[in-house]
Amino acid sequence: MRVLNLSTTAALYGVLSATLAGSQIVVPTIQGFQPTIDDWKAARAKADAFVGKLTLDEKLAMVRGNASAGFCSGTIAAIERLDFPGVCMEDGPNGVNYNDKVNVFPSGVTVAATWDTEFMYQRGLALGAEFRDKGINVMLGPVGGPLGRSPYDGRTWEGFSPDPYLTGLAMQATIQGVQENGVQTTAKHFIGNEQETQRSNTTLSNGTQVAAISSNIGDRALHELYLWPFANAVKAGTSAVMCSYNRLNETYACENSDALISILKTELGFEGYVVSDWGATHSAAPSANGGLDLEMPGYTGTTEVSTWFIPYLPQAIADGSVSIDRLDDMVGRIMTPYYLLNQDAGHLTPDESMIYMLLVATNGLPGAEQLSSLVGVPWQNIAARDVRGIHGAIIREIGAEATVLLKNEGSILPLGSYNEIGVFGSSAADFVDGLAYWDMGIDYGPQIGPIAVGGGSGSVRFTTVSAPLDAIKAQASTKGARVQYLTNNTAIAANDITFYPVPEICIVFISQFATEASDRDSLLASDNSTAVVENVASLCNNTIVVINAPGPLVLPWVENPNVKAILAAHFPGDQIGNSIVDVLWGNTEPSGRLPYTIPAKTSDPDIIPVVREPGPDGWQSTFTEGLFIDYRAYDANRSEPAYEFGFGLGYTTFNITGELAARTTAFNPTATPANSAIAPGGNPSLWDEIVSVKATILNVGKATGKAVPQLYLEFPESSPEGTPVRVLRGFAKLQLDPGKEGDVQFSLMRRDLSYWDIHEQQWVIPTGAFTVNVGFSSRDLRASTQVTVLK
Repeated sequence: MRVLNLSTTAALYGVLSATLAGSQIVVPTIQGFQPTIDDWKAARAKADAFVGKLTLDEKLAMVRGNASAGFCSGTIAAIERLDFPGVCMEDGPNGVNYNDKVNVFPSGVTVAATWDTEFMYQRGLALGAEFRDKGINVMLGPVGGPLGRSPYDGRTWEGFSPDPYLTGLAMQATIQGVQENGVQTTAKHFIGNEQETQRSNTTLSNGTQVAAISSNIGDRALHELYLWPFANAVKAGTSAVMCSYNRLNETYACENSDALISILKTELGFEGYVVSDWGATHSAAPSANGGLDLEMPGYTGTTEVSTWFIPYLPQAIADGSVSIDRLDDMVGRIMTPYYLLNQDAGHLTPDESMIYMLLVATNGLPGAEQLSSLVGVPWQNIAARDVRGIHGAIIREIGAEATVLLKNEGSILPLGSYNEIGVFGSSAADFVDGLAYWDMGIDYGPQIGPIAVGGGSGSVRFTTVSAPLDAIKAQASTKGARVQYLTNNTAIAANDITFYPVPEICIVFISQFATEASDRDSLLASDNSTAVVENVASLCNNTIVVINAPGPLVLPWVENPNVKAILAAHFPGDQIGNSIVDVLWGNTEPSGRLPYTIPAKTSDPDIIPVVREPGPDGWQSTFTEGLFIDYRAYDANRSEPAYEFGFGLGYTTFNITGELAARTTAFNPTATPANSAIAPGGNPSLWDEIVSVKATILNVGKATGKAVPQLYLEFPESSPEGTPVRVLRGFAKLQLDPGKEGDVQFSLMRRDLSYWDIHEQQWVIPTGAFTVNVGFSSRDLRASTQVTVLK
């Protein structure tokens, strides 16, 4: 986060209100690409002109995938007579999937743990550059669904946080960074995709079709939780939105007109296109009329996989069940971002190695050679286009900044001078099975090797990796220290440790893998981790535990007196070792904060499980908790987590000095937004600042460090039943030297101060006083004040 003068405009919030002359105010500074309404209109005019030149067959080809026409996981075929080169789509949200010479970026949950929109933007900027340089038009990401209703969900690590405000800003910053490169983003998965178990329909051995899980979500929870980040995505100008596999309130998401037309395209004013998840369509006319614009993957070269538009849409057009106007709108929406991002002005052709890398990654080299002829691609060993650039530096920095220091007894970190260091754990070593790609459904991850990314479409093949053990050995050598190591968890769990002498410091790496297509079975770290930690701690009274995991884990050994420090490092990408060394030795302060709550035990009633078996009415997941997920549930039930949302230690301490200054900045605001024309993101007045809050942060410690002040809002008593105790509505990050202070300004928009009225079908600001709390976690609130918005 940068420190700005008062004339600066913050792209995420609009123009700041005036404050005291000479003050230094910390605000988000995302300056990435964000199209205006006029930009969208101009692009749509070009798209409509293109549509006017197409034949009916060409229009039909534009709204369905054709993987045989390109090298990508999703392809719209070229139309040579119009010099249209086609569109290449590729996963994923954490790097270019199925490719060589690309970087593995920190996962969504990792960058969310930085609580820094500048890092979110810089990660998006670097991601977009790699997709652009590979010749890819569309990045299939970022992820706002799953939001993270259940920590058991196998894909929460691809997204950011179960808090919609934090996830919304992360979505917005990522999209602005990616699209600044002229690469389209696809906000996914819309909507209610909150578990992997039975996420899509299945077929029993007797041929019976079993419907996908139905996420049954109330209107208020839908708007205030699961839709919230997608509103940020549309506001930021995302090119596409991907509809999900699951059913929403009994209707498949890719044909749910309430979600796609009434909410996404009408209420949020989305001008781009809706693309199906791969194989997520279940009809032709109902899907097209329900708001789906593009079906993927379509024709694959050997078979039509879960496709409806190819065989049935032509007949639907012929018999009038889908109108030509609707077909034209589908194509127009698909082409609008193509012109919006100037992809017609020249875009690199896709890297030809991509098709071969896809075959190698999923079938191994011998299998790839055999399969290549079957898919009509003669085998070649083409060198990949290297797109990594200098992105390793930002990956390393984010990985370190995102590390959350949960425990640091005796200020054991940063490490001082030690002669004997022990490193333990199977996830500390380099890969023993080579540079890996972890496909969906492979739920065990690498048996030995760093857990730096999850599996499935969000996974990325490692070109290089900085293994923790290698990085620690390199760092120790500069200090004249020796490193003993044991990376066999079975041996450690059996207490078969033959170190001599006993290390002065023991660093234990534990982990849990997670992947698309399956949910986590446990909230305990994998591979005998509890025994590993306890056995090392019984040997070494200065034990440090480093956790690489997709989200919350229960830590049964947290009170062990020999466990002096705990670091949650999430999935930090291919610089994993270098990042953790930067933290351990104090080159970077661990200024990460938890973007979720860590439960005290697996039986905590505030943990929402996934549905693992069908009920009497089939696969149903009814969101009876409403708005009470993660810290909102703990607050409502007055439960004690192990570590609360927003928590994190550093190498210094901070306080809030003076009183909070909260004031309304809008003149005589009304309870409901003005009746304005809808723009991308919804009613424009929802994004207007209504209240400004200023806090002064003081470094009361003895070291330079980064504070992460957080604003939590308590709604007035007039708010309807089911309103959370408090909700996150602001955060910032600022670096301060010892004894120095800095001001932070929080801008509360109309949406931040409103609840969704299910009767009025409108955002409403309640009457009465709001309580504004500022502190350093959801449970560490240092200052509060009240502000009344409606006079």
